[in-house]
Amino acid sequence: MRSSFPSVPASALARQLARWLPAAADAPRQDVAERLGQWLSVTEAVKLHAARPAIAAAGAAARRRPPRLPSARLHETLSAELERVRAVLTRSITASPSHHPDPSDLDTEIALFQQRLGDQQRRMELSVDALREHVRQHLAQSTPELAQLAAIDAVMDSFFGGREQRLLNTLPAHLKARFAALRQEAAGSGAPDHRRWLRAFETEFQQLLLAELELRLQPVIGLIESLDA
Repeated sequence: MRSSFPSVPASALARQLARWLPAAADAPRQDVAERLGQWLSVTEAVKLHAARPAIAAAGAAARRRPPRLPSARLHETLSAELERVRAVLTRSITASPSHHPDPSDLDTEIALFQQRLGDQQRRMELSVDALREHVRQHLAQSTPELAQLAAIDAVMDSFFGGREQRLLNTLPAHLKARFAALRQEAAGSGAPDHRRWLRAFETEFQQLLLAELELRLQPVIGLIESLDA
């Protein structure tokens, strides 16, 4: 997987998948606006245009009331909440599994890894979505500019959140392919040490989930950083 955004570094998740997948030819370079435009249907583009009055109204509403908290204080509070959510999810991802891999039943092992992946993805989705909505609510009660930013983020999430989720839903297939590749590589060694490569796979599995966590947190981080702009 390669990023086709010329000025945006590839995410840790994209870099890890790139190491798993066969090398591919570079995709034609496109700017961000052109790439995003390909993600929107005509109907969605019309809906996006129609959202402009609601975004303006969010800023107007914020002008009629003073911010609930100074930006610096709000930045500190929301940053602490971000780190709390990140820490909780990181501990869940990196916790030692209660199950000990059975090298004699590798088909069951990959099924268990995929089940763990699904469980962790659902946990991340619930926690990060709740945090993102919480941050939006606070920004909506801040300055007019930040209130508009919160409204824009909600609109963009409604358009692109589903596409992101569909892409993340492909990770189980990538995980299974990586498992099969390591299994085949070990089998070709003549005297495969299944426990060794299973331990290595466990490390890659955790790295994949940590990279997905950081990807999911990026919009939240951007919203919070706007308070310090």
